[in-house]
Amino acid sequence: MSEANPLCLFWEGFEPAGWSERPDGTLLLRLSACPATRPRCGGCRRPVAIVHEHGRRWIRERDLIDRRLWLDVPVRRLRCGHCGIRTEHIPWLAGRRALTAALARHAETLARLWPIRQVADLLGLHWHTVKALDAARLERELLTPDRSRVRRLIMDEFALHKGHRYATVVACAETRQVLWIGEGRSRAAIRPFFEWLGSACDRIEAVAMDMNTAFDLEVAAQCPNAVVVYDRFHVIAKFGREVIDRVRVDQANAVGKDRGARRAVKRGRWLLLRNRQHLNTRQAIRLDELLAANAPLMQVYLLKTQLKELWFAPTVAEARQRWTDWYQLAMETGLAPVIRFANTLKRYVEGIVASVHYRLNTSVLEGMNNRIKVLKRMAYGYRDSAYFFLKIRDAFPGNAR
Repeated sequence: MSEANPLCLFWEGFEPAGWSERPDGTLLLRLSACPATRPRCGGCRRPVAIVHEHGRRWIRERDLIDRRLWLDVPVRRLRCGHCGIRTEHIPWLAGRRALTAALARHAETLARLWPIRQVADLLGLHWHTVKALDAARLERELLTPDRSRVRRLIMDEFALHKGHRYATVVACAETRQVLWIGEGRSRAAIRPFFEWLGSACDRIEAVAMDMNTAFDLEVAAQCPNAVVVYDRFHVIAKFGREVIDRVRVDQANAVGKDRGARRAVKRGRWLLLRNRQHLNTRQAIRLDELLAANAPLMQVYLLKTQLKELWFAPTVAEARQRWTDWYQLAMETGLAPVIRFANTLKRYVEGIVASVHYRLNTSVLEGMNNRIKVLKRMAYGYRDSAYFFLKIRDAFPGNAR
């Protein structure tokens, strides 16, 4: 009897009736409907006795060891008393796609780990099929963030594509869960996030960000009780780009025809930008020699070190005093890039001082950006931003509080 056939466990309601090998080496397994199993309506799922039409479909199944496996499946059109004429419901098929649910689940599992191109090549499926399966899984599994529990936010931008196209990501500072992602970095671009947040905007206490005026203004407009905290990593990185690099280039040009000194200054970029604790012994010696031979570089290097201390002040009064001391030293250098940066930073002091009360971990932003870059490299970029944003949300589901 068909009920005793163990192969019916794989294809409920059907049993193998024969097989053949195709010229390309794939196997074709022909199935037939089990006579003892009544087909079910594709709409209401009720058993139906009247068959309106017979047809057959070729369906991809998971590989059988090293062979591609196709199923030749009889698919009936039923005359249902409740739904009319409907195609029968076959539970082990992946909807309208020409593959089984088992193969779809296998593709979804692999897509968690590998780029979709590799999964498609391995399984012999089209790239768009694997992408659609993975996107459907993400939509199904990703949980809607609990807005009522969000108190502190992290906002950052990242490069979406070449050509200065950016996207903004917003995460919960406490759970590290990505709450929202959108294209652009303007006030209008991030406004949908606050619209999604709704009344929870009033409960936001602090928002960590870089010195992006658009972010600052929109947070002030949407979250009346929030304090802006400027991220230490971004400020120091900005100091490196706008001050250290500029002074280094100026000093390389100033040494003139001294090719040895010019080469030492030009090659010292990463020595000046990296933290000393990350240098090996040989690099530390080179850095000391470079700083001893060039007073302006010594000044900006010490200013960079002292600037970091603003984020570690124990009290607000101490933070303000450290800023006053740093600003005075910057003015006394007489170096145009330093003075220009100090005057710019002066407008953001309150956001730096706020770090005394809100010790938002700045490494979260950098770690998030690095993970996003890894996702892009693995896939050689994403053409579909919506799918890319789902992958980012999946990579940062958040930690339990």
